[in-house]
Parts: sequence; structure tokens; C-alpha cells
Amino acid sequence: MIYVNLGRTGLKVSRLCLGCMSYGSSKWREWVLNEEESRPFIQRALEAGINFFDTANMYSDGASEEVVGRALRDFAKRDEVVIATKVYNQMRKDPNGRGLSRKAIMTEIDHSLRRLGTDYVDLYQIHRWDYETPIEETMEALHDVVKAGKAQYIGASSMFAWQFAQSLYTSELHGWSRFVSMQNHYNLVYREEEREMLPLCRDQGIGVIPWSPLARGFLAGNRSKQGGGETTRSNSDDYAKQMYYQGDDFAIADRVGEVAQGRGLANMQIALAWILNKPGITAPILGATKLRHLEQAIGALDVHLSNEEIHKLEEPYQPHKILGHS
Repeated sequence: MIYVNLGRTGLKVSRLCLGCMSYGSSKWREWVLNEEESRPFIQRALEAGINFFDTANMYSDGASEEVVGRALRDFAKRDEVVIATKVYNQMRKDPNGRGLSRKAIMTEIDHSLRRLGTDYVDLYQIHRWDYETPIEETMEALHDVVKAGKAQYIGASSMFAWQFAQSLYTSELHGWSRFVSMQNHYNLVYREEEREMLPLCRDQGIGVIPWSPLARGFLAGNRSKQGGGETTRSNSDDYAKQMYYQGDDFAIADRVGEVAQGRGLANMQIALAWILNKPGITAPILGATKLRHLEQAIGALDVHLSNEEIHKLEEPYQPHKILGHS
């Protein structure tokens, strides 16, 4: 396994992050693995040297944090793993049960720590931008979470570049803890982040940990133009159908298949190799519900694409509307 610094911090993370949205309770989403099904993935990731695990309070309505926390306690030493979770989405029906107000953040960090069974998280991230809360309130609350020892670092997720820049400016203006990472939507079929967000992150020394590097499985090459595919998730993931499935998306997926066939590799290994070799990318967040997919992802670390292959993969791309900010 390769380890790199998360942005300009001294924190070392594996070049792959195991995304844990798929682990928790199938009552939340039918493609989610329940606890006993989830544990082998976390154990194998640790055996392979992956030390970076990402979840969120909303995944399986909190059950993901519980499952991940128990598995990491059983299979690893707390000091040797990097646990990331997120705050923003609806957790209760009351008016303060969501968002990035001081009340919401202070409440949700404690709930997340309890579910994870730990005294602190390594990376506490805002899941989305809160248009109803002043950024000063959010940044000060996150700073206080860090100073209380409940989080080591803070990060952000999908938003506009101007919003991220405002967040960085606000923290520097007041001497508060600064975002060290950006978890954004980025893959071969959605490259709009290359316009502003990725250059901003490179300039500011921000670690980039993209979500959906395989486009929610779309780049595995098993999706149908009529909708759906070969897996439970492909047939039930309505969010993916809203995000992808336009003509050039399938053209790119076909190119991925052609390069993969020429290399004797799986499609996902080519898609991951592409993103791993883009400048400024720290650790793509991989979700796996089949152990062979996890093994293939680990193997992708050793795949290096030629300039000709990269051109072939990127050539069909057409601009997309903004996807993933809500």
C-alpha cells in the first residue's frame, strides 16, 4: 500500500479510502450490506494496508457508523486507522435535526462518536453547503469541535469553488481550524470539477478524496442504456440514473471497456487508474459490495496508463450540468 499526506497536513492516508455507505442496514437501501456481510470488507481492507475509512451520520440512519466502529475496534488499533465521518443531512424530524448550525454540529459530533465507539474522529466533514446558516457560525463550531479534541481535522464535500474559497478565507480571517480536504464528485464521466475546484485545491494544498470514482458503478460497464444493469444497486439506485446515462457517458464507458480488454484488466481498474493518476488526487473513496471488486481496486494502484490511453478515455467527454451538490 502507498501512503500519502492528506493535503498539507502530516496525516498519512492510504491511496485508497474505503467508503462505507454500503455497510449498515439494507432497510435503508436494498443494496446496502448488513453488519455480518460488511465485516469481511473492512477486515480485508485493513489486511491490504488501507487505513482510511469514510462514513457519514446519515448512512443507514447511523447504522453505518455503528457497523464500521465495531469492525475497526475488532480488527484494528484505533491509533492506526483514520476514521472520517460527515454532518449535514437530516437525522431527526425536528427543525434542528439537520444542517450546519452550531447546535446541529455540536449535537451530531457527539452522536457520531457514540455510534463509532471512539473519543475522536480523524476527519470531520461537512456533507454539503448549508444555505441557511452563516459560514462564520459553521466554521467557528467546527473549530471548537477540533479544540475540544473530538476531531483532529475538518474537511468539506461537494460545493461550488467560491463557497469553498469563502470557507477557507473565513477560517483564516478568524484564526480558526481550516478545511484540509475536499470530498467532491469526480470521475471519468463527470469532470466539471477540473474547471475550478481542483485547481483551487491544488493551489491551497487541499487533499482531494473524490466520491463515486466509478460513477456509482456506471464505469464498471454493466449498465444498460434503457436503465438498470446486472446488480441490485444498478436496478434500484435512482440517484445514479439522475446523474449519468447520457449518450457520451456510455461512449466513455465503452472506451473504458476497450482499454481494459486490451490490458486484460477489469473496467473498474482502468477507471480507478485514471483518477489515481490525475494531479492533486489524494485518495479516491471506493465503495465495494463484492470482495473481488475490493481486490481489483487494490490492484489498480499498480496500473499506469499511457498518454494515448488517457486521451482515448477522455476524448468523448461533453460538459455536464452541475451534479452532486444537493
